[in-house]
Amino acid sequence: MVEKMKKYSFLIYYKTYNEFLEKIAQAGVVHIVEKQKGIPEDATELRQQLMLNSTLKSTIHIFKQRIEKQKNMTALPYNPNINGMDVINEYEQLKSTEEKLSTQRQTLLREIESMTIWGDFDLSMLEKIEKEGMQIKFYSCRDREFQEEWIEKFDAVKIAQKGSFIYFVTITKTDSTTEPEAEKMKIATHSLFELKTILYQIETKAEEVQNRITEMAVEHHQNLIEMQRLLHQNIDFNKVHLQTEKKAEEKLILLEGWVPEIKEQNLIEACENQDVYYIGVVPDKDDNSVPILLKNNPFSKLFEFIGELYDFPNYHELDLTPFFAPFYMLFFGLCLGDAGYGMLIAILALFARTKVKPSMKPIMSLAAILGAATTICGIVCGTFFGINLLEVKWEWIIKYQGFMLDDNNLFMLALILGGVQIVFGMIVKAIGQIRRYGLIYSLETWGWLILLLGGATLYLAYEEEMFVQARLLCFIIISVSGVLIFLFNSPGRNPFVNIGSGLWNTYNMVTGLLGDLLSYIRLFALGICGGVMGMVFNNLAMQMSGDTPIVSHLIMILILIVGHSLNIFMAGLGAFVHPMRLTFVEFYKNAGFEGGGKKYKPLASWETIKTE
Repeated sequence: MVEKMKKYSFLIYYKTYNEFLEKIAQAGVVHIVEKQKGIPEDATELRQQLMLNSTLKSTIHIFKQRIEKQKNMTALPYNPNINGMDVINEYEQLKSTEEKLSTQRQTLLREIESMTIWGDFDLSMLEKIEKEGMQIKFYSCRDREFQEEWIEKFDAVKIAQKGSFIYFVTITKTDSTTEPEAEKMKIATHSLFELKTILYQIETKAEEVQNRITEMAVEHHQNLIEMQRLLHQNIDFNKVHLQTEKKAEEKLILLEGWVPEIKEQNLIEACENQDVYYIGVVPDKDDNSVPILLKNNPFSKLFEFIGELYDFPNYHELDLTPFFAPFYMLFFGLCLGDAGYGMLIAILALFARTKVKPSMKPIMSLAAILGAATTICGIVCGTFFGINLLEVKWEWIIKYQGFMLDDNNLFMLALILGGVQIVFGMIVKAIGQIRRYGLIYSLETWGWLILLLGGATLYLAYEEEMFVQARLLCFIIISVSGVLIFLFNSPGRNPFVNIGSGLWNTYNMVTGLLGDLLSYIRLFALGICGGVMGMVFNNLAMQMSGDTPIVSHLIMILILIVGHSLNIFMAGLGAFVHPMRLTFVEFYKNAGFEGGGKKYKPLASWETIKTE
């Protein structure tokens, strides 16, 4: 369900404004109304804080990766005596040094690669030779372009050949102006030995920088996290300043925010002894700016994050989480459809729940529930780790095979469940329309429900040979539903307009319902695919294991583990996504879901967040 909200307006004297913000942040219940004004040009402090937050975020992420790579090493606890900005500045300097060393290293590697062709020699010898009136020049050309006459004419000496290129030197007099028609090569200013020595020094410095960054990660990871939390609090405060309006020659400040009715007393207590005028009002029926705070029972609450993947409901409609949660659980079980897989997922999820962070525990609880649902559905479908339980001849299984469904029954079950969820969605839609607009605006939806449910009832009665006075019942159902569908689809409008609108709605409803119903066949198809793939891996393990003792068993176990792991991943992904698709498209559409709500995010200090 969606918690009831009140919109509060606060009028504060500008000198006590910051003190007032601190008080309501400690209360942690006011969702500040955002004004569409953007950030003013003089909001330099906020811009600097946002830039610092970006730097902090990337630095914390890098420090976390460094710690995770180091075995037997954990981050030190928070030290309040450490200045976070000093840590950031030192890290930025280390990053700059690391980039310079990396650039120098790449340049050296290219020079070393070039000098390796000519070998290691003392470059000062070139100067000595030049003083004696001779000069040595370095060239390269393709092997087919090299001319043998250069050997006599320029005293050319081939040094090396790489691929189709020849590298050679010439020895000529200093005053010689003629040269071979080849590409002249530049020589490094250091010998090959010197270049390798410099490279070793650079790599040593780079390693020292890396070690220092790792040390900083261990020492200051928690310090930066705490710094980021305080920075977020300051950013929230500065954003609130931008959402205020100044009145009475900027002496008074107007601030607006939303407060859940169940937390209203917290706000009143925070405003006591404060020089502030405030008033709370109930939101208008057309106000869609109200933030959304969901409140569900422990079971439905686990499914809230799935609904959030699509959208939040707006304030004036029903929260569909408790309505789709049982269906999603059932659909997941049918799509995965293997009792063995379900047991494995449930066990692993329950074990992981004892190891993960508190924020991840609800996800693990949801995974355990979905695994349990898969176990039950897998038994009904007659599949256990790819073994078709309907075909086995085990005595203790045979007596339960009567409760298991074959492919035809599973196909019909998928369609029946689809019809049930669609009709249930339409009932939810009708209730929502009564709640928001009144009974008369829901009559068209009730008309369709009477037609669908009445028609289904007549069909079942006919199949069971309990069909009595068929014509009269058909006439009543068609007449009542026809009046509601064609005359009450738009209350207050011209009847002829309603009839035309009813015809168009009927076309859309008939084609839409047929397409929606057929979409639920995926429940049957995915379950069958997962079972078939499991059976394939079982047969593959038996056929490819061979006859060699021990080795054959190891090969069989390996194929089973790899094959079923792959199948669990692929089938589990489909079982997660496709029921979500059925929920967000078929169920949400027939339930009249509008969406567009924004999550309730109160202004709160870090101390308040930690206590909740």
